[in-house]
Amino acid sequence: MNFINPFSVPDPTVYAIPVFILLVIIEIWIITKQHQLKYDYSEAFASINMGIGVVFVNIVSKAFYITLFFIIYKYRIFDSLGPDTFEGFFNLAWHKEHWYAWVLLFFADDFTFYWCHRFMHEVRVLWAGHVNHHSSQEYNYATALRQGWWEDIFKYVFWIWLPFVGFHPIMIFFMIQFSLIYQFFVHTEQISKLGFLEKFLNTPSHHRVHHSSDLHYLDKNYGGVLIIWDKMFGSFEEETFQPKYGLTVNIDTKNPLKIATHEIIALSKDVGRAKTWKDKFKYLILGPGWTHDGEDKRAKVLQKKL
Repeated sequence: MNFINPFSVPDPTVYAIPVFILLVIIEIWIITKQHQLKYDYSEAFASINMGIGVVFVNIVSKAFYITLFFIIYKYRIFDSLGPDTFEGFFNLAWHKEHWYAWVLLFFADDFTFYWCHRFMHEVRVLWAGHVNHHSSQEYNYATALRQGWWEDIFKYVFWIWLPFVGFHPIMIFFMIQFSLIYQFFVHTEQISKLGFLEKFLNTPSHHRVHHSSDLHYLDKNYGGVLIIWDKMFGSFEEETFQPKYGLTVNIDTKNPLKIATHEIIALSKDVGRAKTWKDKFKYLILGPGWTHDGEDKRAKVLQKKL
């Protein structure tokens, strides 16, 4: 397999970085000057360091998955959803003629993100890669940069069906990055509810619920750009009270390495102490909170009791 150079694939997030930095600075000013509140700079720097780390992981993972997607793309079902070649992506005329492919891809990508995100919360071995993003007890634009280092190793597997259907691999990765850019903007407490937009978009209000550690809000609002999937599949929850952010059991560390590995270590210990292979496997595939020798503290179990 000849790997495709990931730097040859357009990445819109590169152009969004100055906007991210500017918004972080503006938000700090609003919090400290306008609202006269304390801003946790150490937590913000921890989040930024996690973001820097994931950039290097992403270079390797993108090289592998883009190459894999192009191999799958050769056997695509439909020819009208993407140009024939790598270079064909840069043919503007093709995109004007096949504008509908982008519309279909937008919904297909957002649908895929919803299920990827949901599985990362409901399957503990996947949660071990995603939990880092939820470990901050602050909720601001810096928190959006706190990305899991191990998440990028496996998450693109969920998108494999798209090149098989016929979407061009570069189009797919372009849409994935567009979704991530959008999701940066929902990580703030400075924007209240947005009226009718709340009905179909993932908004700051909806995503605050997602980052909450309150039992009532746990494992809700997985949407990327759209919130419609949550409403369709029963995982939607309205923001009705101020969320408490972080994990149900916080790790209280600013060390990026500890943030990135704490759940992997905890999972390894749980698997190690399980006495049967069946229980070891359950620790991997069941949700965080399940245990073989104590109370089942998975969110859905506790919410039913509540």
